[in-house]
Amino acid sequence: MARSSFLFTSESVSEGHPDKVADQISDAIVDLFLSKDPQARIACETLTTTQLVVLAGEIRCQGVYVNEEWAPGAQAEIEATVRATVKRIGYEQDGFHWNQFRFENNLHGQSDHIAQGVDEAGNKDEGAGDQGIMFGYATDETPDFMPATLYYSHKILEKMAADRHSGVAPFLEPDAKSQVTLAYENEVPVRATALVVSTQHAVDYCLPWQDGKHSGGDAGKYAVLRDYVMSVFHDVLPDGFITDETVIHVNPTGRFEIGGPDGDAGLTGRKIIVDTYGGASPHGGGAFSGKDPTKVDRSAAYITRYLAKNIVAAGLARRCTIQLSYAIGVAEPLSVYVDLHGTGTVAEGAIEAALSDPAKLGFRLTPKGIRTHLGLNKAIYQRSAAYGHFGRQPDADGGFSWEKADLVEKLRAAVA
Repeated sequence: MARSSFLFTSESVSEGHPDKVADQISDAIVDLFLSKDPQARIACETLTTTQLVVLAGEIRCQGVYVNEEWAPGAQAEIEATVRATVKRIGYEQDGFHWNQFRFENNLHGQSDHIAQGVDEAGNKDEGAGDQGIMFGYATDETPDFMPATLYYSHKILEKMAADRHSGVAPFLEPDAKSQVTLAYENEVPVRATALVVSTQHAVDYCLPWQDGKHSGGDAGKYAVLRDYVMSVFHDVLPDGFITDETVIHVNPTGRFEIGGPDGDAGLTGRKIIVDTYGGASPHGGGAFSGKDPTKVDRSAAYITRYLAKNIVAAGLARRCTIQLSYAIGVAEPLSVYVDLHGTGTVAEGAIEAALSDPAKLGFRLTPKGIRTHLGLNKAIYQRSAAYGHFGRQPDADGGFSWEKADLVEKLRAAVA
């Protein structure tokens, strides 16, 4: 039996978190290659650490990498793209500076054995770029159909990043984390029981004392930082969510001056729960960033979110989880699973049947069908690599197309 009253927590990390720096670099490379060749194949992993960025992975891109050779100027353009990404985030520190870090490009050609299974040829449809399971989720807790704990965790850090970039909060540095714990009553979030922000900051904006030890901070500057974060909490959370009993921690370690890749190494794909649903839904385990949309880790996760969101938006359920599974080189999904968590107005089996029928759905759940329906062969991915891939507003150029609620009437008709 599902619980109706409970505490639940989600976290987010900022664009300056070392793992998110890696994700954004990887997706900047995806965008670069797709802008040259919409059929490019990319699997780009990034390592960030003190004054070092390393790329590794496999690619195929006409006009950029052909017959195991880089086109003239291609490597310089890749390096410029990486440095521009770090500059946009805001790293100009002694331990990590956009114009000073060492750079290594270890990308190489895609395996022919993978290509022969994935590529369309003759009567063979394009196959999935890998095996795996993918999940999508939606809930009516927020206007964006996202879990409230993750929704507010993202919004806190987005607000702080905007204020840092605009100069409103010049004492903030790029690296930050947030955490939101909400109390649910009758499955509805009603108040915050705990809020946490740890943010990298300018010199001296830290606690002067921590556990009886002098940290060298300035009490007045720390008060400015704490008061600012408190104002963000009140701006982001609904009125009445913060009470006198809400436990609040702002930089609980006391000092956070060394951060980003200088403070901790970053890798692509280590923040997959932050990228998706904050722990409110299962996760298939595959990361999104650094992968072109033939990889079902990315495209099938996007289509399951799209379908789940439209099911909830259509009023067929208040909560919805969808799972798809694939085998490498095989076009059609091996399974379609729907869970409405006891909130549905129709049977799960009816929705599963509709999703499995291209005549009712309007497209096939194959890699090519997904990419065509959502328009994924575009340079639209770097923007998704911080503050979540879901719960965003669709862009005019096709970005976040998986967040459209344009399937509502078709789904209602399919299960009528």
